[in-house]
Amino acid sequence: MEEEEEIEEEVQYESLYDDNDEPDLSVVLALLLRSGQVRLSQGVINRFGEGSDEDDEDASENQAGLEEPDTIKESDLTQDVLLHTGRLANTKANSKESIVKSVWKRELSCCGAKRKNVFTAGCQTAICSHQIPNTVVNSVSLREKVFCGIYSEDGNTFLSACQDSHLRVYDANRFDDVSQTCKPFKNIPALDIGWSILDVAFSPDALYLAYTTWSSVLHIASIYDNEDVNLSSHHAMDLRPENYNFAAFSLQFSADNNEVLCGGNDGHLYIYDRNRNSRTSRIYAHEDDINAIRFADKGSQILYSGGDDGLVNVWDRRMLHENSPQKVGSFAGHVDGITFIDSKDDSRYLLSNSKDQTIKVWDVRKFSSAGAQEAVKVAVARQAWDYRWQQVPRRQRNRKKTVAGDTSIKTYHGHEVTNTLIRARFSPMHTTGQRYIYTGCSKGNVVIYDILTGEIVSKIKRHKHCVRDVSWHPYEPKLVSTSWDGTFSVWSHETEAGDVEMDISKPSRKRRLGGKDCDEEDGHSYGLRRSPRLARANYTST
Repeated sequence: MEEEEEIEEEVQYESLYDDNDEPDLSVVLALLLRSGQVRLSQGVINRFGEGSDEDDEDASENQAGLEEPDTIKESDLTQDVLLHTGRLANTKANSKESIVKSVWKRELSCCGAKRKNVFTAGCQTAICSHQIPNTVVNSVSLREKVFCGIYSEDGNTFLSACQDSHLRVYDANRFDDVSQTCKPFKNIPALDIGWSILDVAFSPDALYLAYTTWSSVLHIASIYDNEDVNLSSHHAMDLRPENYNFAAFSLQFSADNNEVLCGGNDGHLYIYDRNRNSRTSRIYAHEDDINAIRFADKGSQILYSGGDDGLVNVWDRRMLHENSPQKVGSFAGHVDGITFIDSKDDSRYLLSNSKDQTIKVWDVRKFSSAGAQEAVKVAVARQAWDYRWQQVPRRQRNRKKTVAGDTSIKTYHGHEVTNTLIRARFSPMHTTGQRYIYTGCSKGNVVIYDILTGEIVSKIKRHKHCVRDVSWHPYEPKLVSTSWDGTFSVWSHETEAGDVEMDISKPSRKRRLGGKDCDEEDGHSYGLRRSPRLARANYTST
């Protein structure tokens, strides 16, 4: 069950009253909880289902008793991150270095390509990766809860989806202009809204957008076909599910722009072919709702799916048959449902966010055993709380154990997943070398983890309600957080004083070593900047 499902159920108002025409308080309370108009306070939650410590202990029995695996240092991912952030050969680069000092070293040919005063790609990323967004430069207030907010692949366009049934498209290059209010250049009314827009996606060319609602129909809208800000052509894509009360919680365009992949609350994967204008595949993938799907890379042949059964499944389209679908493998380690999946786009690594309050990174070459998958299903079935309106149980919040057979390579703790399907992603390759994982949080925070150490490197807060979605600009140190408080905020990096000042009164000490100068700070030797023979000649002439 997802956070939207109970809202869609019809309420028979006559059932609010008992035989004596008195209101049934239990039914009224359930209705108010489902509508989100009231929330249970901590003092009475135990009476309505969260359970006591003993209940938590019973629910956790046999579901977690082993230490979480931490093998990321032995994986190729560590080498890849260090290489793309310029830290593979230079351990000194692990510490933060000012931009001014980096440019100074470049001009002295101390870094960058040999005999060329240019930064290598690794040096560039090493500098940019420290420019973590930390300051709000703009904020936009909308009428209702904001569910989704994403940048296009080129970073020029931003799309938001709000519970007021509107899709708003912004020129992202104008977010820095605080002198005027951010206004969308396209305000598209969504169709077939059951409760809210659930997910959105840009086409690879950023000319179209797709969105899902509580409906069996996906919609694709053109962004630039009409000059009227409120008009856009819609194309309906009927998925033809067997369930009447259907919703697709996640969708994505294929890299070639020809197909749309989505996952439904009936446990099936759907693939819609835009050229044929028809659904081409319906694959039974999970025993419960599918909350997240992703293509593994640009090739669009390997698929990832995550559901409320706590499993992340891997599929190869070349081996898929509707009558007898066979998954390539599964990842088991979470003890509650999956809320989001993101791929590193290298067909090797992916991350999953979960209602068990953790993010896990997986290596596609290390699948989980059948026993581990069954252990996860048992652990999920034992969960006795509802993340949509209840607080996280204490034992769930503090647990650092996992099920037997967990094959994840790293687990991240520090954010909270309640209320809704909160998203988590890898940071951009171009500016950060994907050295971070960032996520929204039910407490109104944006949490940024170091992917190798698992430490929280930044926790920024502005919102008064949960942050459901966060999107990092692909080429600039900016991100946008979208929240249920009815706003989305644009964050940028504000340089600190230490980043722009450099003390040059004391040049670095150098010692002669084999006819070369060596900087004692980093141990690297550099060629002399002046001929010794000319130096001696100048000295004797004076």
